[in-house]
Amino acid sequence: MGDDELSEIRKRRMAQLQQQAGQQAAMQEELEQQQRLKQQMQMVLMQVLEPDARERLNTIKLTKPEFAGAVEQQLVMLAQSGRLKQKITDAQLKDLLRQLAPAKRDYSITRK
Repeated sequence: MGDDELSEIRKRRMAQLQQQAGQQAAMQEELEQQQRLKQQMQMVLMQVLEPDARERLNTIKLTKPEFAGAVEQQLVMLAQSGRLKQKITDAQLKDLLRQLAPAKRDYSITRK
């Protein structure tokens, strides 16, 4: 192997390492951005939900994280648009959850 070949291999390896470092930095930035958004959402939810309602939503998040996330996003959008005039109580959150929850199907099995 000549010096030129070795030099070329080193250049390619260095470029590959730099590309990997750039990708890792981009992933880290994306994770930090997601963390900042979560923190902002939590701050807004603390401002618009009464403690009991917040506790209920956190309990729902344990069993149905996607549904709870959708409810949280909707509450944040309502708060940011100025449509919430007061803090949401537990009873109001229950009503909202009933409206947003997918309707359960009733199955009946009959024997012939």
